[in-house]
Amino acid sequence: MFRSMTCFKAYDIRGRLGEELDDEVAYRIGRAYAQLLQPRGVVVGGDARHSSAALKAALARGLMEGGADVHDLGLAGTEEVYFATFHLGLDGGIEVTASHNPIDYNGMKLVREQSRPISGDSGLDAIRALAESGEFAPAPRQGCYHTLNVLDAYVDHLLGYIDIATLRPLKLVINSGNGAAGHVVEALARRLRERGAPLDIHSLLGEPDGDFPHGIPNPLLPECREQTRRAVLELGADLGIAFDGDFDRCFLFDDAGNFIEGYYIVGLLAEAFLLKEPGARIIHDPRLCWNTEEIVRGGGGVPVLSKTGHAFIKERMREEDAIYGGEMSAHHYFRDFAYCDSGMIPWLLVVELVSRRGQPLKGMLAEQMAAFPASGEINRKLENSAGVLAAIERAYGAEAWSVDRTDGLSMSFGQWRFNLRSSNTEPLIRLNVESRGDRALMEAKTAELLAMLEPVPQPA
Repeated sequence: MFRSMTCFKAYDIRGRLGEELDDEVAYRIGRAYAQLLQPRGVVVGGDARHSSAALKAALARGLMEGGADVHDLGLAGTEEVYFATFHLGLDGGIEVTASHNPIDYNGMKLVREQSRPISGDSGLDAIRALAESGEFAPAPRQGCYHTLNVLDAYVDHLLGYIDIATLRPLKLVINSGNGAAGHVVEALARRLRERGAPLDIHSLLGEPDGDFPHGIPNPLLPECREQTRRAVLELGADLGIAFDGDFDRCFLFDDAGNFIEGYYIVGLLAEAFLLKEPGARIIHDPRLCWNTEEIVRGGGGVPVLSKTGHAFIKERMREEDAIYGGEMSAHHYFRDFAYCDSGMIPWLLVVELVSRRGQPLKGMLAEQMAAFPASGEINRKLENSAGVLAAIERAYGAEAWSVDRTDGLSMSFGQWRFNLRSSNTEPLIRLNVESRGDRALMEAKTAELLAMLEPVPQPA
């Protein structure tokens, strides 16, 4: 039995290099994937980290020894692996990436045919068990290695979400953070110019650099936003866009350089899709939802609540034939993208929506933020989260208008609501609070709930 592979998480693989993840682990993952799924062809790609190329080579060796042909995209973002897998009708895909994790980490994201996710209960646990045991059966054949380039087809697909003729002159700042996004931004900018789009695109940190001299690309951290904010202000841009390392998420800044919480982007994208497909179903998570529900219903659509997490969102989208699903964490899922998440499609749709409405992004969002002010997600370290959830439910139960347990505990009180949920992987509890047009009420209730989340001193 090989050492325990602690790099396996609920939805993907992530671990510290040399301790949890190395070339031998990567080889075993590839070998186990090939034996259990028996794919004929598998797409692989890797992010800009220095360790990704060697890990990808070891992974490819395991896949080929297990009988699978490997189609290597080289440097690629996660969604490029998703696209190649479903576009070419291949049997699976694996992206080597640690996304926004520290520089001494790496990992993998795995999908099967049609880019369906592989998580703990849909094959990842079995891959881990076989990789740890090393009990690999003889393969029926030795797989072959191919390089693959789908960039042109991928860019064509991305541009299929918007009507270029509707675009008006806009200046954009796009910060790739020295991650894997730069080559796609360049290809999109070139294609948009060729088609006459009046967009002035300024690329920042487009060159991949595994040293990440400007910091790991993770715009969820306030300290990682300053460069994009400053560039928007200095250039007088209409919109700022920044990516994480594998660009399956994008983050937006308005024309004043303000970072936009992901919650409000869900509303914008819902509006964009309902202009294209009136009556469509839109999936959203329960953490913050009133703004999304208001926009979807106002646009003639149907809002559908789902548990948080990509596997749950994608499954619910398939069940509902939903055109779009959004999470406040900046993961956005698209029916025509095999229900996968993309960081490129959202900003294209927002640029189109800004053009259609002829209004600055800040002005478009001001109305939403005033109508439904929100706390944003607040995390607290808490060992006994189940006990705290029960105590809060008892404290607020008598006055609650509704209680929902789709994901954690959601309670609504007419003019305000909250969601509390425990982390799946850490001793954390996550709080979100929103109100109907009353920021002071939202802030007061947030403070009230946070006081209840403070650890209770234990008797000596």
